[in-house]
Amino acid sequence: MSFDLDLSKLSARLRPLLPGVLVAVVVAASSRFLSIQIDAPAMLLALLLGMAMKVFADDPRCEPGIAFAARTLLRLGVAMLGLRISFEMIGDLGWPVVALVVGAVPATILFGLSAARFFGFRYRFAFLSAGAVAICGASAAMAIAAVLPRDERSDERLVFTVVGVTVLSTAAMVIYPLVLAAFSLSDVAAGIYLGATIHDVAQVVGAGFSVSETAGETATLVKLLRVAMLGPVVVAAVLVLRLQTSFTSEARPSYVPSFVVAFVLLAALNSTVSLPEFALSATAAGSDWLLLTAIAAVGVKTRPAAILRVGQPAIALLVGETLFLAAFVAVCFRFLGPMPA
Repeated sequence: MSFDLDLSKLSARLRPLLPGVLVAVVVAASSRFLSIQIDAPAMLLALLLGMAMKVFADDPRCEPGIAFAARTLLRLGVAMLGLRISFEMIGDLGWPVVALVVGAVPATILFGLSAARFFGFRYRFAFLSAGAVAICGASAAMAIAAVLPRDERSDERLVFTVVGVTVLSTAAMVIYPLVLAAFSLSDVAAGIYLGATIHDVAQVVGAGFSVSETAGETATLVKLLRVAMLGPVVVAAVLVLRLQTSFTSEARPSYVPSFVVAFVLLAALNSTVSLPEFALSATAAGSDWLLLTAIAAVGVKTRPAAILRVGQPAIALLVGETLFLAAFVAVCFRFLGPMPA
């Protein structure tokens, strides 16, 4: 009797969410299909298709589910990224490379926060864009947006950042390997550079394996180390935000969001327990689908005209952060000694 009662309550809570979640899932599935057919980033397509479905955001039957997908499914997908990380990566890469990658993340974020004032932006967009560039593109943007205090322009900043870093990642996937070829780097060194500078995981993989199999494997490993920085960066952001007296107690985030705790715990689990390969693959696929569905929901909620209000200064800041990261890693290559052969 009690079990039946609990199921009834759960069904009653989930039923209002179903129409909106289904809209987001259909958009995500369509974007995945199109990405395979035309070889384009699925995240970008999910945003664009979602914005074309704006009519559903104004439907009261779909609104709760779309909000649920954009927030709860997003956090669940970010948490599941933890199973892609393991402490063994540090030993495989070597401490000089780890120091390079770990140092590049706060350096890029600090550059973004410092440069933002010259473009007329406050800390929200600066941290969002710089964090996305420094860590892992669209996934980092969504994780950071989940802990930043919200205002009426939060969604448009997120959508602009996801579109921007995806376009820049795609451009870098093509341009960076061509530039590196002129410097006669080893495959390992080329992989380190590509993994340390390109924003999104998919584009890192594409760029690395376009050079060689060794470069592709190295680039992917370095990129996953950058993904591992997501947890510490989000926790640090939450702690700093709580110190800001300009926020009311209601606007302040909790000390450590539950999805960040889950991210860290899953990374620790993957580091200490030998998990079956099928479980890791299934979790990785599940995380990709959850993030794709979440960004589709964000696209549905966003009015296309709102993105244009972000303007050219936002483009300049995002490009500047990308160029800073590329230059920072290049300088480290030059002054921190030879990279692995």
